[in-house]
Amino acid sequence: MPPVILETHIPELDLVARGKVRDVYAVGQDKLLMIATDRLSAFDVVLPTPIPRKGEVLTKLSNFWFDLLKDTIGTHCITSDVDAYPEELRKHREQLEGRSMLVHRLDMFPIECVARGYLVGSGWKDYRRTGKVCGIELPSGMRECGKLPETIYTPATKAVSGHDENIGFEQSCAIVGREAGEKLRDLTLDIYDRAAQHGLACGLVIADTKFEFGRLNGEIVLGDEVLTPDSSRYWPLELYQPGRPQESFDKQYIREYLESVDFNKQPPGPELPADVVEKTTEKYLEAYFTVTGEEL
Repeated sequence: MPPVILETHIPELDLVARGKVRDVYAVGQDKLLMIATDRLSAFDVVLPTPIPRKGEVLTKLSNFWFDLLKDTIGTHCITSDVDAYPEELRKHREQLEGRSMLVHRLDMFPIECVARGYLVGSGWKDYRRTGKVCGIELPSGMRECGKLPETIYTPATKAVSGHDENIGFEQSCAIVGREAGEKLRDLTLDIYDRAAQHGLACGLVIADTKFEFGRLNGEIVLGDEVLTPDSSRYWPLELYQPGRPQESFDKQYIREYLESVDFNKQPPGPELPADVVEKTTEKYLEAYFTVTGEEL
């Protein structure tokens, strides 16, 4: 079992970013080392208590999807095999094994590419208020968590901290250019629909997800994490019932606990009790098994 890691230290490399979950280091001029820690954020606050195996699940799930989608789109991933990393990094195997990937440095598009297959979250709130989701007209009488008539594309700006901001398709084209905007939309919808079909076959509803894309040698490829419980809403198909909130594979136990202790949603976050941590780990492992059919 991999060690629990809240923060990494690779002194041979320059730290590029320490995000909510990932530590990213520069490897030369054109590569990055991405390490998924066991940090967890809720309500946009990074909590002080790690979730064992979370980083491993996120990395290995992303690799599973990268492989499944390889006929559709390329990715930034070079390898997740520590033995194939530059020699000076192998001595940090304990921090890297199972939770890291060596990737190409991409010229990233400055938008999040969001696909929604179900009416939930901010989309449900938007619909109740306007009858639309991000300006897209929907039929009347839809229910919370109901399946949309067709998948919709709702890009968003990338927030350094706090929430991303939903933008319209035309605004996304103004940011990245018309040709790229249309390509990102088409890729997002195609990848999501392929993933959603795989999910349903496995007993999983992937309600929505977000992708990050960049250019590598002029080609658009997938970056960051892909189709994990942190970037998607995972619901057990056998428990799915529109018209109410759903059971989920993500941070449900965490959010419920924080609500129960009246967390003010401002840093610093509270320490988490052992039973909440254990249940959250179980959910991440269950998500991995459901998607891949393999135990970690």
